[in-house]
Formats: sequence, C-alpha cells, structure tokens
Amino acid sequence: MAIRPRQALRLLAPLSRDAGEGLGVGATRAAYHNVLSRKRRGVREMKLTPGTVAVVTGAGSGIGRALALHLAARGCDLALADVNREGISETVEQIVAAGKARIRVTTHVVDVADWGAIQRFAGEVEQRHSSAQLLINNAGVALGGTFEQVSLEDFAWVMGINFWGVVHGCKAFLPILRRQPAAHIVNLSSVFGLVAPPGQAAYSSSKFAVRGFSQALAGELRDTPIRVSVVHPGGVRTNIARNARVGAVDPELARAGAEYFERALRMPPEQAAAIIVRGVERDQPRILVGNDARMLDAMARALPGRVGKIVADQTPGRDR
Repeated sequence: MAIRPRQALRLLAPLSRDAGEGLGVGATRAAYHNVLSRKRRGVREMKLTPGTVAVVTGAGSGIGRALALHLAARGCDLALADVNREGISETVEQIVAAGKARIRVTTHVVDVADWGAIQRFAGEVEQRHSSAQLLINNAGVALGGTFEQVSLEDFAWVMGINFWGVVHGCKAFLPILRRQPAAHIVNLSSVFGLVAPPGQAAYSSSKFAVRGFSQALAGELRDTPIRVSVVHPGGVRTNIARNARVGAVDPELARAGAEYFERALRMPPEQAAAIIVRGVERDQPRILVGNDARMLDAMARALPGRVGKIVADQTPGRDR
C-alpha cells in the first residue's frame, strides 16, 4: 500500500476523534513509536554464526534470494529450495560470485504445496547437512481479483503455496529443529496479513492465516529452544506482483493495478533481507518490513473498526 507515514497519521487523528477513541496526531505518533521500541526481555537472542544451517524456501528470486545472499555473507550453510530450477541456480551463482564458495550450499527443486515433496526435502537436508537451526518459509505467490472474479481453483492454489507451504515446512522440519540447542522459524506473511484491501481476498486470506498460525505455534513452542517470527513485508521490489495470476478482471483495470503495485514496490529485497535477519537475531516475534508495514500496523491497532475503509479508499479501481 502506498500510504506515507504523515498521510497515515493525518487519517488516524480525525477518525479516532469521530470514534471517540481520543487519539490525536501526537498521541498516535507516540503510540506508534512505543510499538516500534518494544523489546522482549529475558529471552536469548539467536546468533547466526559460520556453520549455522539455514533452510530457505522460495530462494530462486526476490526476498528469498536476498536472504540466501545475506546469510551466505554471514557464513551460514544453506539448503535452498524453489520450484524454479533456473532461479535457484542463479542464486547459487551469485553466492559464488560474492566469494562465498566455501560454505556448504545444497539446492532442492520443491513445490511447497506438495506435502510429500516437503517431507523428501527435509530428509535430504538432514542427510546432507546433518542439522538445521533456521527455517525460513518464504515461498509465495499472488492472485489479483475480487472474490467473485477468482476461481476456487486459483483460490486453492494461493492457499496451497502461501499457507499450506508454511504449514508443511514447519511440520516437516520441527523434528530436526527440536534437536538443536537453539532454533528459529521465520514465516513470511505480508502487509496484507495486517489489512485486507478489496481485490485481495485470496491473497489476504492466505497471509492472515500465516499470521494466526505463527502466533499459535509461537505460543506452543514458548517453553522450547525454538522461537517463531512472522514477517510482514510492505512494498518490496520483487516479481511477485508481476508474476501474479489474475482472475476475470477487466484488462484495463488489471493493467492499472499492476502499474500501481510497480510504483508501490520500492524497497530493495536486500534491505528487506537485512531487516528480517536482524529481527531473527533480536528474537522479534513480529518483523515489520518498511514504513508502509509499520504505519498500516499502527492503523490496524488504533482503529480496527475503521482501517478497512481507509484501505479501501486507497485501493485503485475500487469503484469499478
């Protein structure tokens, strides 16, 4: 969403007063910064050191590739998965070109929606790396169109990769992670796992599901050495919007939507990867990537009953 911080604060203040919630711009700004400055106390921080084995899905492009390169620079061994064989090969080439050929890197062509494939992937990782301490469930796809415009088959396709891919990854790798002195699971949600704009019913459903699943899993694992983080990236410059499936949408409107998202996706994936890795090392249960994600999170918390209208008003083509 292309909502700037000052614009969000201006929107919050009058809506808050109308709702009788007593949040002016100053109070909203203070609450926003308080949220950002919170730190969990008394919990160990995971250190990514040479020899740490990191598993990354969706590593053939975008945030997944940037995470692989960032972790390689830290000396981590890598098990990289993607459904695109060429994409994952390009990631490895970039790791080698960066002078990190000495780390152990294995590649795996995996459809995360396929439970059997994920089970085989976990077995391969255990066989070739002996262990794994970091699991990043990053693989994801997008689908544009209102609920009435998208088919149930496409809806299931999005849920299969974005949500079930996360569930499959956690289920398959948890036995390995439990055997480690310290481990971490990172599940990629989205800014659309914080708010749900029109035209994103399927995608938002999958990302809200990741958020809820991650929160429950974190509670279940709180007395173990395994920590869980859920990531909400905002406008990161990847190919996910460009490669999205589109339902039965008017072609002109589809083009307008694609152009809008191209303008909104501004953060380099390398910057997003650095934020995510820093969040892991700080043991942050929620990692917000970008000003748009932070502001929409603040809006959703301050005005849960009104944020839907704000987001809908900012969505291109909403009246068509």
